[in-house]
Amino acid sequence: MQRSASCRLSDGCPAHPSGRPEADATWQCRTSVRLPPTILSGMKSVIVGTAGHIDHGKTALLKALTGIDADRLEEEKRRGITIDIGFAHLELALPDGETLRLGFVDVPGHERFVRNMLAGVGGIDLVLLVIAAGESIKPQTREHFDICRLLSVRRGIAVLTKSDLVDRETLDVTRLEVEEFLRNSFLDPTHSSIIAVSSLTGAGLDDLKQALVRVAGEVPARDSSALARLPIDRVFSMKGFGPVVTGTLVSGMIRKEDELEVFPARKRVRVRGIQVHGEAAEQAIAGQRTALNPAGVTTQELARGMVLAPHSTFHSTSCVDVSLTLLHSAKPLKDRARVHLHAYTFETIATVVLFDQKQVVPGETALAQLRLAEPTLLLPEDRFIMRQFSPVVTIGGGVVLDASPVPRRPGRREAFLETLADGDAQSILRARIGRRGHGGIALAELVAETGWSRQVIEKHLAARACQAEVRRIGDLLVHTHALDRLKLLVISTVASFQKKNPLVAGISKEELRDQAQATSEVFAAALETLVREKKLEAGGEVIHLPGRGVVMKDEEAESREIIEQAFASAGLKVPALKDVLAGLKVDKARTQKIVTLLLRDKVLVKISEDLVFHRDALLDLRKRMSSEKAKSPKIDVARFKDLTGVSRKYAIPLLEYLDREHVTRRVGDERLIL
Repeated sequence: MQRSASCRLSDGCPAHPSGRPEADATWQCRTSVRLPPTILSGMKSVIVGTAGHIDHGKTALLKALTGIDADRLEEEKRRGITIDIGFAHLELALPDGETLRLGFVDVPGHERFVRNMLAGVGGIDLVLLVIAAGESIKPQTREHFDICRLLSVRRGIAVLTKSDLVDRETLDVTRLEVEEFLRNSFLDPTHSSIIAVSSLTGAGLDDLKQALVRVAGEVPARDSSALARLPIDRVFSMKGFGPVVTGTLVSGMIRKEDELEVFPARKRVRVRGIQVHGEAAEQAIAGQRTALNPAGVTTQELARGMVLAPHSTFHSTSCVDVSLTLLHSAKPLKDRARVHLHAYTFETIATVVLFDQKQVVPGETALAQLRLAEPTLLLPEDRFIMRQFSPVVTIGGGVVLDASPVPRRPGRREAFLETLADGDAQSILRARIGRRGHGGIALAELVAETGWSRQVIEKHLAARACQAEVRRIGDLLVHTHALDRLKLLVISTVASFQKKNPLVAGISKEELRDQAQATSEVFAAALETLVREKKLEAGGEVIHLPGRGVVMKDEEAESREIIEQAFASAGLKVPALKDVLAGLKVDKARTQKIVTLLLRDKVLVKISEDLVFHRDALLDLRKRMSSEKAKSPKIDVARFKDLTGVSRKYAIPLLEYLDREHVTRRVGDERLIL
């Protein structure tokens, strides 16, 4: 297999002394040897990170393996130490004829550059824990290894470098010390290799490559069908192309011409070009070292720590609920303590808010909320590292449970987070929908909260357990328990209203919805169910309990009869309403409710501010107007007064009422009877 000598936007360029290809005006260096498309399509990509103390030979090991010097900065070459993360790659043949593509992330070993190391290890699949044979376990060996464990790295190889500089006895002693150090960890020597190598002589390199093939074969493939996320670890500019960003694609797939969004800046960009492990490509898939040439943004608007993801899909967050674990070597972590937070390539200050406890003791795991000084894109299951605020040392880490926290009562919050930590996908969806109450949650918001695609969510919602507990109402998903609680609230609200207002037929739909604090769609669905179940009745826009219209006491019923008879017997020569009400036995408030009821039931009709008529009188007037039309289609005020026997005080308001009712139409000083 011929290894590519391509100029890597993602990894630095071995064809240039500085390791930087920015001077070229093309994506691909002229010394590139391109791999055939058939080989590229049959590759498995795995990201390998180095870890270990300064000067233990991490960069030299990668150069011996790949031929690529991962130290790309002039200062690194001048001082002979790695300062920032560097990159290399290697293709190895697999027994089944396919190709293993290894992307290496080289990290600095000096304690002053641990923050740079953290920017590189967030997306690795396995680790090479590099230990110099003549020095054994050192402080940064321990810290780097703690970081790998906190990030839940599950596979790796311990590499004893500089084996040519020690005798056999020293090498054996170092091996024993390393075995003891790694015991009961993911690199336990009972199932993980410890390989001695010499980057100078090449001794042990073939064994290391074989071990890499074996361990990489155990790495599960990342989900390329998931939503894409690329944490940015490098930003630079290329003449003729503009900004270039690089990173490890931790999930999903990115294609040329895709529309992405830069978080937290919320800038929308288009992917103009892609390179994967130094090769021009039409797409990049999860687990690959990737370089993108984005259009629509400047180099100054991009920085390490930002994330590229599909546009209009996710939200930045400044607050995450997490499960965190404190190292045994750390000091107790107090509530409201400030820490340095690292997640993928992102770094900020965070305040740790503990749930129902004052501190976390070393070795303990606890639920907490992290309040970030700067926003970023984080999703459930993302790992993070915490470092002490001062002095800056690694003290713990953990996993994001919820990046979209909502206010919750104590007790319920812990139960919800425990479901997120330990539940299956369907339980998690039901919990997320349930916590939104009867407000529900849109499918698009569920995508943003979980990081799962619509297809994955729809698949889980189709399961029997979800179908039994989740109801779709328009674009909203509502838990059936929340709907049941809303229905009980609606019934109690109607009952309470009718108890306080016995002379009112019921509560209006809009007032009922406002008191229930429900969206129109969810409220309509709940009300429809209650009416269908005969637990409520609806009369137009008025809602009341079954069989519970207006309930009147004897004196109220008597007053209602007096009012109705007063207007019914008056015909069109009605008395003033206030005069009728003045002689009633009930108080003014109840009197007004009785009148309102008569007007609502259209027993009385108010045609002006001061005039109220009985409906029978107005119906009789309509009949007389119809009979009058046979004599003459037009009528003036004088003729109307003669017809009805009323004065001008009543005639003008009555004619205006007939105009509104389309019984007549005014034409000059006359009315045309329609």
